[in-house]
Amino acid sequence: MRTGVFYFPTDYGIDPGELGRALEERGFDALFVCEHTHIPVSRRSPFPGGGELPKRYKHTHDPFVALAFAAAATKRLRLGTGVLLVPQHDPIVTAKSVASLDRLSGGRFELGIGGGWNVEEMENHGAQYATRFKLMRERVLAMKALWTQEEAGYQGEFVRIEPSWMYPKPVQHPHPPVLLGGETDHTLRRVVEFCDGWFPRAGAGFDPAAAVARLRAAAEKGGRDPKTLSTTVFRAPPEAATLARYREAGIDRVLLEVPDLDRDGILKRLDELAPLVGA
Repeated sequence: MRTGVFYFPTDYGIDPGELGRALEERGFDALFVCEHTHIPVSRRSPFPGGGELPKRYKHTHDPFVALAFAAAATKRLRLGTGVLLVPQHDPIVTAKSVASLDRLSGGRFELGIGGGWNVEEMENHGAQYATRFKLMRERVLAMKALWTQEEAGYQGEFVRIEPSWMYPKPVQHPHPPVLLGGETDHTLRRVVEFCDGWFPRAGAGFDPAAAVARLRAAAEKGGRDPKTLSTTVFRAPPEAATLARYREAGIDRVLLEVPDLDRDGILKRLDELAPLVGA
């Protein structure tokens, strides 16, 4: 089982390049970054975690720019979005960003995706909460076409792209892995239909063995080989005994949290987490 981290790449935190180097030096497998394009001041949508919206949600760098700095500073670290809010991103522009980052990093990018929870944020992008998952599906399918076909087009309810040339193509074949966040049965059906991996959160009561069994059952029901689907657990507990259970259950990767601290505080926390890598 591999061990990576996730981080809100804020303008008051650590430089993404320095963070990438620090992770690689300590043996971590991957860096996944969170994103919000902006936070409307109205705050109609309550924070899912309860209470006030944490400061970091308003201060994130663009994920592709942040990961490009991390890619330039490292050699083997996997780089991912955790998660990219696909309903808020143009599929043509996003497909080019993904392909460019994958090529320039030597094939190290992974696209973690989600539908989003902030209604007013997505509305500012022209997306609607009620149809966000249908929109996400079509945009992912359109991006896959752009990554894999010489002359690619897509015609759906929400996405329409006439046959086009788009380069560069990703290094990874057929394209970088697409990992879908969420825990519901609906999420699992979408993973099986058009993704390459599952990206659940390790909330209260999360059972890794049950999670692996759920994904396997969903894959078999959907006619997909379970071996073609990975499981990366977001915000896994930084506890050796718990992580041993994850490993025994067959979880492919866990992501530990890099906290919302300044540079020195983050580097100190990485030193504390490092013994969990491969433990």
